[in-house]
Amino acid sequence: MEDNIFLFSLIAGLLIYWFFFRKKPEPVPEMKPFTPVTQQIRETSFIEKMKKTNRNVVVFYGSQTGTAEEFANRLAKDAQRYGMKGMPTDPEEYDMSELSRLKEIPNSMAVFCMATYGEGDPTDNAQEFYDWMQGTDDDLAGVNFAVFGLGNKTYEHFNATGKYTDKRLAELGGNRVFDLGLGDDDSNLEEDFISWKEQFWPAVCEFFGVEATGEDSSIRQFELVVHNDINMNEVYTGEMGRLKSFQTQKPPFDSKNPFLATVTGNRKLNEGGNRHLMHIELDITDSKIRYDSGDHVAVYPTNDAAVVNRIGERLGVDLDTVISLKNLDEESNKKHPFPCPTTYRTALTHYLDINNTPRTNVLFELAQYASDPQEQENMRKMASASPEGKALYHSWVLDSERNILAILEDLPSLNPPIDHLCELLPRLQARYYSIASSSKVYPTSIHICAVVIEYTTKTERVFKGVATNWLKNKEVTDNGHKHTVPMYVRRSQFRLPFKPSNPIIMIGPGTGIAPFMGFIQERAWQKEQGKEVGETILYFGCRHKNEDFLYQQELEEFERAGVLTQLNVAFSRDQEHKIYVQHLLKKNKEQLWKLIHSNNAHIYVCGDARNMARDVHTAFYEIAEEVGGLTHTQAVDYFKKLMTKGRYSQDVWS
Repeated sequence: MEDNIFLFSLIAGLLIYWFFFRKKPEPVPEMKPFTPVTQQIRETSFIEKMKKTNRNVVVFYGSQTGTAEEFANRLAKDAQRYGMKGMPTDPEEYDMSELSRLKEIPNSMAVFCMATYGEGDPTDNAQEFYDWMQGTDDDLAGVNFAVFGLGNKTYEHFNATGKYTDKRLAELGGNRVFDLGLGDDDSNLEEDFISWKEQFWPAVCEFFGVEATGEDSSIRQFELVVHNDINMNEVYTGEMGRLKSFQTQKPPFDSKNPFLATVTGNRKLNEGGNRHLMHIELDITDSKIRYDSGDHVAVYPTNDAAVVNRIGERLGVDLDTVISLKNLDEESNKKHPFPCPTTYRTALTHYLDINNTPRTNVLFELAQYASDPQEQENMRKMASASPEGKALYHSWVLDSERNILAILEDLPSLNPPIDHLCELLPRLQARYYSIASSSKVYPTSIHICAVVIEYTTKTERVFKGVATNWLKNKEVTDNGHKHTVPMYVRRSQFRLPFKPSNPIIMIGPGTGIAPFMGFIQERAWQKEQGKEVGETILYFGCRHKNEDFLYQQELEEFERAGVLTQLNVAFSRDQEHKIYVQHLLKKNKEQLWKLIHSNNAHIYVCGDARNMARDVHTAFYEIAEEVGGLTHTQAVDYFKKLMTKGRYSQDVWS
């Protein structure tokens, strides 16, 4: 008994000792918030990098197609001519909240080349910076800045991102060194940029009390490295990011890692006429790619092999030479202008835009290689901001649609080194098409509807659109060989209503029919699922009923099945006076106003932004005025509110 009492007392004593004298556990450290991958790979600080490399001008770019990035590179290069040192910079790669620290660097300035994308949105790489501007209250006093915006006047929200950046930086206390520049791609973006730049640099010189160095000579950004003895497995053959990514495909697929989709359908849609309208089907089985009706498919085309060969012949070079273009600035994030090492042939085929008219900076840089004084003078003149130079560039390059090959052919004394030419040419961009199918009906297939671009220019040369001619030649099987297309999907805000019972009014002439094929397929699927589906009305337009009534059989079948409540088609040239979709809208004004005003209908417009989308806008304003009794101002405001609510959506291009 005593032994038990002793044992109990001993245990109790030990427990009391452990409770009071045990080593307390260390407090659990506060969990660090998850850092997104983009932030993990982000450079530490653009300010520290500028200090380390002795730079005082940082040129940020918000770029979707590469033009704003190109302009930023040109401005950074120009800085050298004014005794300053520039750094072109992707805002996505840095913490932009450090902008307020720019004043730590003497005589410093931030320039922003900001493109507007979609319905007044920032570009993908500028989205985080845009969000930061909206949410910050940082004091930017002492931060010098200037903004050049890239936009298109055919769109309603012209240069919205550039305008907002300029306004917001000033609101936060930033010091505007020069007025906001507004480039218009519908007119002449290059000319707008040159004109702004010609006034911008003198203003910068005056502001900082510096003078131009007078150095107008060419400044190379990359040096040529020729690989005479290299393992060909280490050479890029058209990949966008990872070497051999086309041989070993790994999801997720995006702009840096496109999926090679097999072409499973390629048919001509039109019965007659001199145009070629086509329907392409891409197989995305096993890609894990998902898409919704209204999304866009991006494809990476390749240039015409015949044009590539002619450039090689004209310059007298072996296109199969393996080379790298290495950035002379070792601190730059951009080590090469395109994936390297590669061959000249691959660069001209997959990576460089050789089909479009070259910008003025290309002419300026190449002028030194013209041995004929008159040709050299004309090239330099076209690159200048003088009225005479602008007029010459406009007529000889733009209006005549001379690409780089045409310029080389028409200026016989011009013999640039091919590596310098490759350094100067812009990157070949992905082409975007509205997806013409529904993933509910075609989960493993993406459909494209496009018109092949081909016509004769003023110089009697045949201009061929790069992507459409490349797609046209992608036969389903070519002697047993399956053709593939590098592609990825870009999400869109062009969406069917959340409630299938909402009526929809679709206006899409020509290839603007594309997303509506997906919409109609999806409405048919919803009907099959037993859902209540609202009125589905389509307004389509083409030139002739017997020539280019796209998807006629499918549309008429949808109408017979009751999926398409109404199929309205305007054949513009089947009668003396032209009839377009806007005329048919006006014809049905009472029904349309009731659907919009009383039945919560959603309106969708797809196609040409310059004329059609504007004319459709006007038709709806007139319907609101004539049937709804609104004034013009009220009508404009009414449809703006519909846009804000997501009930008036546009997928337009110019």
